[in-house]
Formats: sequence, structure tokens, C-alpha cells
Amino acid sequence: MSGLAIRPRTLVLLAAGAGLILLALANTHLVYVAIESQPDCVAHLKTESPTPGVYRAAGSAC
Repeated sequence: MSGLAIRPRTLVLLAAGAGLILLALANTHLVYVAIESQPDCVAHLKTESPTPGVYRAAGSAC
């Protein structure tokens, strides 16, 4: 074999490290998107529904 042979343990550690970095990047992206995206106000009825099981918004944030 050549002098560049990589032991299986080294490959496992590299794969685990790459997986942890990927997980951290994905979570960072999700937090960024959650903070930066603010949905617009949506029109909704503010009266009680006469039909059981039909839900309304609890309160307006706009």
C-alpha cells in the first residue's frame, strides 16, 4: 500500500466530525430564518364561530 493509507478509526472520526458540523450549520440556518422572517398580518374574523370545531385567531398581533 501507499503511504497515504487512512485507518478506519480516522475515517469514522472524520465522518462524525463532518456530521456534527453539518448539524450545527443546519441549526444555525434554521435559527437565522426564524429570526429574520416576519409574516405579514393576516385578516381573520374576530367573532365566535357558530359552527363547533371552527377555530379563530386568539388575538391580533398587528
